[in-house]
Amino acid sequence: MAKVYKKPPEEVLRQELTPRQYEVTQRAGTEPPFRNEYWDNKHPGIYVDIVTGEPLFSSLDKYDSGTGWPSFTRPLEDENITIHEDRSFFMVRQEVRSKHGGSHLGHLFDDGPAPTGLRYCMNSAALRFIPLEKLEEEGYGEYLPLFQSQAPEQDEW
Repeated sequence: MAKVYKKPPEEVLRQELTPRQYEVTQRAGTEPPFRNEYWDNKHPGIYVDIVTGEPLFSSLDKYDSGTGWPSFTRPLEDENITIHEDRSFFMVRQEVRSKHGGSHLGHLFDDGPAPTGLRYCMNSAALRFIPLEKLEEEGYGEYLPLFQSQAPEQDEW
């Protein structure tokens, strides 16, 4: 049975999200570089939408881009990501949003490392990290096999 990810009503979002999380996810804000929760997180696990819980990124695809925001080479689940043209701030960029919640997550750039050459530059405020040891408990056990052969190398980042 497929999981259903649904955006909560506005009044629930305002109660459950911090002001920064709300500004980032609902108003396409950006948090400061190097002063956010996950930019330097090196623990194995997955990142989900703070609003809906839909799985978005894996620590296996996370790398230090030097930008001060969590950066990934690819999404964990392509179908949970949407890309939109963003023409704000006199630039043309690719905005990344969660599919089911419509949460603004960050932007996509083509200056990332192999194998994709992509950099999904995300806001920590849009994400919730679920550590490897809690995946099963939190209902994301299907992602455990991804880490079985890779987990020991995580500390080498």
